[in-house]
Amino acid sequence: MTVMTAIGLMSGTSLDGIDIALVETDGENIERFGPTGYLAYGAAERACLRAALEDAAQLSNRDHRPGLLAEAEALVTRGHQLAIKEFLRDNGLAPEQIDVIGFHGQTMLHRPEQRLTVQIGDGAKLAEEVGIPVIYDLRAADIAAGGQGAPLVPVFHRALVEAAGLAKPVAIVNIGGVANVTLIDACGGITSFDTGPGNALIDDWVSDKAGLRFDDDGRLAAKGRVDEDTIGKLLLHPFFRKPPPKSLDRNWFRNDIVSHLSLEDGAATLTALTIRTIAKSLDHAGFRPKCWIIAGGGAQNSEIKRQLARISGIEVKTADAIGWSSDFLEAQAFAYLAVRSFKQMPLTFPSTTGAPVPMSGGILAQPSSSSAGLALDA
Repeated sequence: MTVMTAIGLMSGTSLDGIDIALVETDGENIERFGPTGYLAYGAAERACLRAALEDAAQLSNRDHRPGLLAEAEALVTRGHQLAIKEFLRDNGLAPEQIDVIGFHGQTMLHRPEQRLTVQIGDGAKLAEEVGIPVIYDLRAADIAAGGQGAPLVPVFHRALVEAAGLAKPVAIVNIGGVANVTLIDACGGITSFDTGPGNALIDDWVSDKAGLRFDDDGRLAAKGRVDEDTIGKLLLHPFFRKPPPKSLDRNWFRNDIVSHLSLEDGAATLTALTIRTIAKSLDHAGFRPKCWIIAGGGAQNSEIKRQLARISGIEVKTADAIGWSSDFLEAQAFAYLAVRSFKQMPLTFPSTTGAPVPMSGGILAQPSSSSAGLALDA
């Protein structure tokens, strides 16, 4: 199959900024990983996105943009345009060298039980501004067919495992704002689902309580004491009793559940929730993986890694330790998924999202011929 050069973009539920990565792939095999980059959101941008999350909570139509959502969408689109422009310039690339861009957008609402998911960001405008075809809205087709619309990256995880020749079975955990797991059995079969909150509640807690962006290396959690009564109440939430496939809206849990605790105890309790629900994912595996491979922001948190190894009794490795990229794995995944979408290959499967059949997805936005080269001119 034809190898394509793709850029992947990811702005996760942690609301910290935009990851960008280049991948060369035919949609099955990964030929080469190229450069990566990052554009941080400023404090005002993060505040706008957080406020927009509140406005999104009442949405019933995925095309509506009440309150700050329209402003946030314009912000997200401009930010991704700037990220692409700087990435191309920094790496000596021209727009015509890129075949396609995978644009995830910023998730504002995810309610698959209502067949509703909202990722803001104007894919058509982005394509026109940068002069490169853009694949966007990758979750909607799966949701419309009755799937969960998430996680989307398991097929990429399997490609990584096959390319690396890793011994199976294996469990890959991406700990972003929400945590999700890909369980790959000895024969290469995939089961995947969201396990529960990842970094989002911890980040929100330390931001509200101490003005910090995150709990650096889990140091606050390591000093705190877990409130077991609170953990017990949290684990009664219906999401944790639901069998996969399942996916989580960032807003289903809020950090006010630990408002009665100190900074350190709150961090410890929320961190314990993340760890225990990841470990509990093995209840749905039917096998014991040889190791956990951790990616996303959680890979930088020593307390999460230490406690997960202790609770599960399974070795924990970071994606970086096996030659992958903990920080840019999702951006790389959306480059890979863009190529699969461009070729109408499946992105989701009954065992990953509950889709009725293997399904492709995404909308292709083509730039006009007059827009070519704009990414380097502005």
